[in-house]
Amino acid sequence: MKPLTKAEEQLMQQLWDIGAAFLKEIADSFEEPKPAYTTVSTMIRILIDKEFIGFKKYGNNRQYYPLVSREDYLKGQFSGVLRNYFQGSFSKFASFYTDAEKLSMDELEEIEEIVRKQITNRKPKE
Repeated sequence: MKPLTKAEEQLMQQLWDIGAAFLKEIADSFEEPKPAYTTVSTMIRILIDKEFIGFKKYGNNRQYYPLVSREDYLKGQFSGVLRNYFQGSFSKFASFYTDAEKLSMDELEEIEEIVRKQITNRKPKE
C-alpha cells in the first residue's frame, strides 16, 4: 500500500467519516480554512491513481467512496513502523511506548486486561 501525504490522509479521513460523497460535499466537509476546491479535486485524482478512492458516475458527476478502510490503512502504517523501527517486534514497541509515554497505572492495567483477554480467547478450549 502506497503511503499517503498528510494532505491526502486528511482527505481520506473526511471520506472515511462521510462514507461516500460528491466533490463539493468532500470540499465542504473540511473545517476552516478549507482547502481550495481545485486542491481537493487534484487530491482526489491522486487518490484514485493510488487506488484509495473509487467512484460511481451519475451523469457528469462522480460520487467518491473509499476503497481502503481506515482500519486497513492503519494496520499498514503501523506494520511499517514496527518493521522499520522495532525490527517487527510488537513487544519492543510496547516497551518503548510504555516507557516513552510514562503511562499511568490505570492505563497499564487496562493494557494488561486487554492482553489477558486475548490470551484467554486464543488458548485452545479443553
